[in-house]
Amino acid sequence: MRAGYLFLLLALPCVFSSKDGKAEELTFTEAPPETRSRFAMLDDVRILANGLLQLGHGLKDFVHKTKGQINDIFQKLNIFDRSFYQLEVVTSEIREEEEQLKRTTTALQANNEEIKNMSLEISSKINGILEDRTLLQSKVGGLEEKLSGLSKSLPEAGDLKELSSLKSVIDTQESSIAELLRAVREQHDQLDHQKNKIKELEEKLNYDTFQESADKAPPLQLVKPQPIEYLPRDSNKTLDTDGLPMDCNDLYNRGEKASGVYPIKPNQSEPFNVYCEMTPEGGSAVIQRRMDGSVDFDQTWEKYENGFGDLEREFWLGLEKIHALAQQGDHVLHIQLEDWRNERQFIEYRFGLEGRDSDYTIHLTQLSGDLPDAMTNQTGMRFSTKDRDNDNMEGSSCAENYSGGWWFNACGDTNLNGKYIKVRAKGRTERRRGIYWKPGRGNHYSLKSTKITLRPSPEARSF
Repeated sequence: MRAGYLFLLLALPCVFSSKDGKAEELTFTEAPPETRSRFAMLDDVRILANGLLQLGHGLKDFVHKTKGQINDIFQKLNIFDRSFYQLEVVTSEIREEEEQLKRTTTALQANNEEIKNMSLEISSKINGILEDRTLLQSKVGGLEEKLSGLSKSLPEAGDLKELSSLKSVIDTQESSIAELLRAVREQHDQLDHQKNKIKELEEKLNYDTFQESADKAPPLQLVKPQPIEYLPRDSNKTLDTDGLPMDCNDLYNRGEKASGVYPIKPNQSEPFNVYCEMTPEGGSAVIQRRMDGSVDFDQTWEKYENGFGDLEREFWLGLEKIHALAQQGDHVLHIQLEDWRNERQFIEYRFGLEGRDSDYTIHLTQLSGDLPDAMTNQTGMRFSTKDRDNDNMEGSSCAENYSGGWWFNACGDTNLNGKYIKVRAKGRTERRRGIYWKPGRGNHYSLKSTKITLRPSPEARSF
């Protein structure tokens, strides 16, 4: 606007009036150098103003962008502070538990030393009593020799008195020995109890140390389970399906002695791959394996029916494939469990499995093993998953509450397809979702590894 006013003022001197008052034509004369300099300065000012305006807009955008980045950084710092505080609280709790366990262990060790000293003192007393008893036995032997002559002659009064006195001494000594033996047994039982308690505390300390190190480990990355498909039909003659073994034991009988993945074709089934475990007794098909938690077992009915995972590592073979194996005859189900102390136990069942129309109802009879039974009460149960509930638990779903698919009977005493828990879970609800075998360590102890195999048995009964 100011530039317009200045232009008008500069143009006014160029306008002239005639002597008779009539307006003459406006004529423009060439602007003097001073005027042209002013116009150039105005152009420079205008260019400079535009540059400053653009710079201002750029600075404004930069400030807004920087402000957003600073806010993001502050949010991330707040999240980091909360996570660090939670980790500090958990670490403090673990340290307090460890200190308490150490104090308890020290006290128990002191008690153990005291009991040992008492046992040594009792042992010395017992040795003295045994020596006295030996001496008394020698005296009794002499008396017996004297008594042997009683049938020929009456004993003298002094001998009767000595006999009575020795008898009372022997009775006293025997009662003392009996009391000492009772005391020794009590001390021995107490020692065993203390040893078991110390062992349990040492195991708990070792387990807590493992859990503390596991807490610091990076979170486990679950692999999306791959389906275990049936093999394609022999259209190109790349695989002779007619000559395939019907199970792993058949493969073993044909001369294959190495464990690994092999194609089989059970009767009335399409061919599929299975991991065969070969032992000197024969071949067994591995139908389930847990070892590192790399595969998520919280899957749908379709996945459990068809199978999923990696046959070389963690997998579930599939209900339809397990049924195809089981319907060929009598079979034994072998379950092997391993805890975090690397101790293994097993149990075997006579096994039968119905088909799809019965939701793969299971039938079990315990046979042998060093593992307490946890599955006999699940016989006659249908298979359940989070999207198909057959667990006899009204108003609740065991597959949703405990995770994974299984033959739940009102949730029952075991779930070997639960969540793989490598670190200590913070709540009971999370702990019970693990891989557990209740008669062993309870349903809050999640196992390290499991393996379920199936082999034919001529003694078992089919269903």
